[in-house]
Amino acid sequence: MKIAVLGAGAWGTAVAISAAQGHSVDLWTRQPAHADAMRSEGVNTRYLPGIALPPALRVHGGQATVAALQEHDLVIVATPTAALREQLLQLRGCQVPLVWLCKGFEQVQPGAGFGLLPHEVMAEVAPELQAGVLSGPSFAQEVAHLQATALVVASPNEGVCERVVETLHNSTLRVYRSQDWIGVEVGGAVKNVLAIATGVLDGLRELQQPGRSVPGLNARAALLTRGLAEMTRLGVAMGAQPATFMGLSGMGDLVLTATGELSRNRKVGLLLAQGMRAEQAVQSLGHVAEGAYSAHTVLARARTLGVDMPITRCVVGLLDGSIDAERAARFLMERDAKTEHG
Repeated sequence: MKIAVLGAGAWGTAVAISAAQGHSVDLWTRQPAHADAMRSEGVNTRYLPGIALPPALRVHGGQATVAALQEHDLVIVATPTAALREQLLQLRGCQVPLVWLCKGFEQVQPGAGFGLLPHEVMAEVAPELQAGVLSGPSFAQEVAHLQATALVVASPNEGVCERVVETLHNSTLRVYRSQDWIGVEVGGAVKNVLAIATGVLDGLRELQQPGRSVPGLNARAALLTRGLAEMTRLGVAMGAQPATFMGLSGMGDLVLTATGELSRNRKVGLLLAQGMRAEQAVQSLGHVAEGAYSAHTVLARARTLGVDMPITRCVVGLLDGSIDAERAARFLMERDAKTEHG
């Protein structure tokens, strides 16, 4: 089969490398110079240094046309959430099944009260597309190294799910199906915010000073558990199925992103615990940390639905600089007593 991947960042390149183990893959980057470098070096030095591109992967520079994409069996959109609206507008009229990889809420558009999830963006700009979301616990480096990974494809269109499983499921990448794209997208958005909070707790523990009490591993477990409950409340209020949050795109992605050493969002939390300002922390990564951008939009959406998200609210305060890391840690662990599932 022929697969098109739009976006040659770390994640798009990693999925392209995995798919190229059994299929013909065309990978597009909007920057011709980036494409030239990848072709000449045989590696995406900018985002995945040291990982060779397989022979079945062809790199193109510029914008892929709908006519060119019609020759493929699956289109994978690997742009950040902020660029999804523009990309989907350019894909209008495409009749090939497609999935996006981005995680997070879009920034608020002019005249709107809150940011949208990717499937809501599609409903506004290109509702005719046969589309879905591919998500789950996955670091790009491990997928590119062909290490075992499990993902979930979600769409109300069963044909889209079937096509994704047919083309991407292989010996190192397992792909499960779901019809609950609301739940899958909420999990992918909120887990990044919770990973920042977890990074703060871990960072304070690493900076432990004699005579000063800091949050330990017990606190991290409590934060992750209550964060999962927070994620679920928002998702259910938006129409998701509660069971989705116990799966790959909920608990699975949360555990990986909040505890994995490769997590950019966790790294932001670690840097905030060291006293670095949010802007400096994000810029120091050299890559996108979606949680730093989507925390405000997650909280705004929750408020429109009357959903209480204290951990997200705390992360927003950290990112805005209105509270510091130590105060945030105290707030996270000093909540009023209540029933566990209340």
